[in-house]
Amino acid sequence: MRKFALSIACCLLAFTAVQAQNDWIKSQRDETAKKIKKDDKDTTVKIWKKGVNLNVNINQGSLSNWAAGGDNFTFSLGSTVYAYAFYKNGRRAWDNVADLAYGFINTTSLGARKADDRIDLTSKYGYDIGRHWYISMLGNLRTQFTNGYLYPADTTPQLSSRFFAPAYVLLSPGFDYKPVPEFSLFLSPATSRFVFVMDDYLASQGAYGVDTGKHFKYEIGAYLSANYMKTVAKNITYKGRLDLFSNYLNNPQNIVVFFTNALELKVNKYIAATLNVDMIYDDNVKVFENKQTGVMGPRLQVKQILGIGFAAKF
Repeated sequence: MRKFALSIACCLLAFTAVQAQNDWIKSQRDETAKKIKKDDKDTTVKIWKKGVNLNVNINQGSLSNWAAGGDNFTFSLGSTVYAYAFYKNGRRAWDNVADLAYGFINTTSLGARKADDRIDLTSKYGYDIGRHWYISMLGNLRTQFTNGYLYPADTTPQLSSRFFAPAYVLLSPGFDYKPVPEFSLFLSPATSRFVFVMDDYLASQGAYGVDTGKHFKYEIGAYLSANYMKTVAKNITYKGRLDLFSNYLNNPQNIVVFFTNALELKVNKYIAATLNVDMIYDDNVKVFENKQTGVMGPRLQVKQILGIGFAAKF
């Protein structure tokens, strides 16, 4: 009986010791976790935010003995890439964006034609001077990948553009206002704008405002760039940009306008519908014919693309 009682006592003692040890370990673990959470020095601040948004839209159709008529075969492909790298450390900020697009359509009656083409690279470095204002320096390059043509009725296609013909380069010191992460407004009273036409045929036509036979034109003027990117509702994202430039050296009242809009409606993780609407007005782009007078001159350029297809974010 004594041995049995002694055994019971030993078991109780061992159980109590183990339980006490477990409680002590748990309390030490919780206390350590609290200390780690409160230790700001152990928290790594992420100074770079990088990513890529990719959209690819494909459409195909075919007809055979179709009484309603139409092209026997159509195929279109559209793709956009939006890549960004944003740096923020203390009072210094550096924003880098690559906005690329390319698309084409092929039909039985018209053949292959380009439907979209854009290279737009922007880099902006700023220093915070308070109240959401930055002293900044902005650089921007805008051109295209491949040759572009106009298709007048009953005539052969006419070359209207190609890579670096034209190309627009901006170098702009100014002030950047960023009241919220989704919006920025850049203002510059003295921006250098370089227009390149690196094609002999287009240069000989005096295209895009360069002097006839020249490949380069320099302009200086006032520049404004407003950027907005916002998730406006669940699975719906809007991205817009408005650029305005006034050339002090020639007709400053004729404002160059570049306005681009993109709306993405996410269906699921990999499927999305996209709507892109771009508008450009440049008084120096005089390749459009007035059908009433037959005179070539500038026009408001509008491009609208609607598609649904593969979408991914990295």
